[in-house]
Amino acid sequence: MPIHLPLFVITTWLLAMLPGAGQALMIRQILTFGPRPALATVAGNATGLLVWSTAAAVGLSAVLLANPHAYLAVRLAGGAVLFALGLSTLRAAAERGVAEIDPGGGTDGPGGLRGAYGAGLGTTLGNPKAGVFAVSVLPQFVTADGPVLLSSIALGVLWAVVNVCWYLLFTWAVGRGRALVSRPAVRRALNIVTGVVLCGLGVAVAGGV
Repeated sequence: MPIHLPLFVITTWLLAMLPGAGQALMIRQILTFGPRPALATVAGNATGLLVWSTAAAVGLSAVLLANPHAYLAVRLAGGAVLFALGLSTLRAAAERGVAEIDPGGGTDGPGGLRGAYGAGLGTTLGNPKAGVFAVSVLPQFVTADGPVLLSSIALGVLWAVVNVCWYLLFTWAVGRGRALVSRPAVRRALNIVTGVVLCGLGVAVAGGV
């Protein structure tokens, strides 16, 4: 059975708070497309964590991380996703610096719900650091007594729930500041910063930093 659940929750909460690709992506979504696509991105992020934790529970992540070629492929794919998101954000800042926030009412496309969900899912699945956590840290909170597989999956679900809670709070805080960022110059500057950060994170992930 899982042990030290409060410590596990604290650990995963602190990890979620660390600046990185997830937060940069959430800022991009909430400022560019609005709250509904941002929530879809949160759901995609949570799904990615569930995939990583389940894979770790059945040993697939360990095999992946032990295979240099497979690990390289995951790194390059994740870096490409982040870099592409960064470029699209920079392009939006250049072309639509004074445009209104896209409400993202559809389902497809970067501002649609499916596109937003895919962005969150792809970013998380392409982040080997999530796999490293699932393989090396998550098992430390599981005892050898009881159903290890089910306990590991349960911890993965809890990990995803903690991340959802943090990102809901984070996107709410960003949304509350929309009055400030509604100014075209401020929004354009934030898009530029976010785009540069996403591109940098993409290069870092691809390079294994």
